[in-house]
Formats: sequence, C-alpha cells, structure tokens
Amino acid sequence: MVTKDYWTQKRSDGKWETKREGASRATNVFDTQAESWDRTKDLARSHEGEAYLKGQNGLIRERNTYGHDPEKSKG
Repeated sequence: MVTKDYWTQKRSDGKWETKREGASRATNVFDTQAESWDRTKDLARSHEGEAYLKGQNGLIRERNTYGHDPEKSKG
C-alpha cells in the first residue's frame, strides 16, 4: 500500500525536504522550512493524506489531515 502521508524535515546539509513517508528520496528540497512545509501540505491535500512538520529537534511540531476524517470518538 502506498502511503499518502508527507513529511517536512531538516536534512543533514541544512536544507529542508518534503518527503513521502516510506520513500528513500526526497520529493523536493528547499532552503527554508516554510517553503518545504507549504509543499508538504499541498501534496498531502492533493492525495487526501496527512502532512507532518518535524522541527529541528526531531519532534512533530504540526500535523494536518486532509480528506475524509474518521468519526469523532470519545477521548
């Protein structure tokens, strides 16, 4: 199954990449986090997936879901 989720994360060369989850190579590479995050959200939106923004510390800073949201559950 091909995932519809995309990530923005910092690379070892200091640039920011947009990458499909499970892919071995970046989809796009940008100089700024903002550019990469915009592209990540666009791709997730067009594939009705999720967009994840991983901060410089490696933790998820933001997450957006596009497409069909499951029914709300308790908790």
